[in-house]
Amino acid sequence: MPYRIAKHYPLWALPLRVQQKAVLDTTKHPFYTDARMKLFVAYRDGRAVGRIAAIDDDTHNRIHKEKTLHFGFFDCEDDKEVASALFAAVERVAKTIGHDRLRGPFSPSVNDEIGVQIDAFDTPNYIMIPANPPYYRHLVEAQGFEKSVDLFCYKMTQNEMKPRLLNSTPHIEKRLGIKVRKLAKSEVDAVAPKLWEVHSHAWEKNWYWTPMNKAQFLLVIEDLKQIADYDLVYLAETNEGHVVGFAIALPNINEALIHIRDGRLWPFGILKLLWHTRPGAIRSLRVLALGVLEDYRGLGIDSVLYDRLYRAGKKKGYAVGEFSQILETNRLMNAAARMMGARVYKTHRMYEKPISASGENADTGFSPKPDAIPVG
Repeated sequence: MPYRIAKHYPLWALPLRVQQKAVLDTTKHPFYTDARMKLFVAYRDGRAVGRIAAIDDDTHNRIHKEKTLHFGFFDCEDDKEVASALFAAVERVAKTIGHDRLRGPFSPSVNDEIGVQIDAFDTPNYIMIPANPPYYRHLVEAQGFEKSVDLFCYKMTQNEMKPRLLNSTPHIEKRLGIKVRKLAKSEVDAVAPKLWEVHSHAWEKNWYWTPMNKAQFLLVIEDLKQIADYDLVYLAETNEGHVVGFAIALPNINEALIHIRDGRLWPFGILKLLWHTRPGAIRSLRVLALGVLEDYRGLGIDSVLYDRLYRAGKKKGYAVGEFSQILETNRLMNAAARMMGARVYKTHRMYEKPISASGENADTGFSPKPDAIPVG
């Protein structure tokens, strides 16, 4: 369905099918160690017209003391009847297991693709950022969902970094006794557990943050190693060698994936991928993650990390960068992005809806096989 809908939106780049199959595999993907997922596909006259997933994230509910069911992997034709049937199915699951709130989209978690795009539909999406038609917002809101939080995408060209910031970062680094350095490819495996520790704490006060388990984080690192530019990965360390922050920017491989419209690598997709990822072909990058431990925030370390990414990106010929997705409630990160000269150009929205629970931990038949929903 996503690939069929995307045919009408030539600016979109969608994940490869092999990537989607991996993240939907509840028997192998480590996210599902503490989560369950039930899939639904809506059919009209034998034709798939919509899909959605009901995701029960035990880690989220334990940390945030909630009984919330997440929805994700939502794709739908512009049809309110179809959308209503899909969300009704998710709501039935929530009620059956005694949950009292729906929230999403998470595909499948807060650490993956999240949010409904609500503006800037004339712009392409960056790597690991979802895209959807304008009507998705209206389909979701018609089911009684209201805004939970917005996430901002900032954009900045290579000539927009403010000179004051560029001149101040060496003094910050010297004053704090913090060393910011590139992460060498040869040390990724050894440093990955330290990055996981920082990642598990640096974001913990963000909106409904749920840390990855170690296996999930290491899987992400393995995936990123395939596309990483190691000139765009930086560590912030104390003089004693303790990692207190890190920043990762990725080449925007969506510039290549946009040419693989059906998501298939074989037989011709692999050739397109190789051609469009040749050295110098990708001109944009995305700042995927930048985090600093709480005890070291507000000291300017984030500015030093941004400075390093900016200088490295400009030296390598990247023309534009995206900082995403930054929560509207994250005052420090929004201030840092604006201070550098970046501007908000795109917004994704998370939705939620209170419901009345009717059951308590009943068996809902969470299984990898999708349930079919007839419509019309």
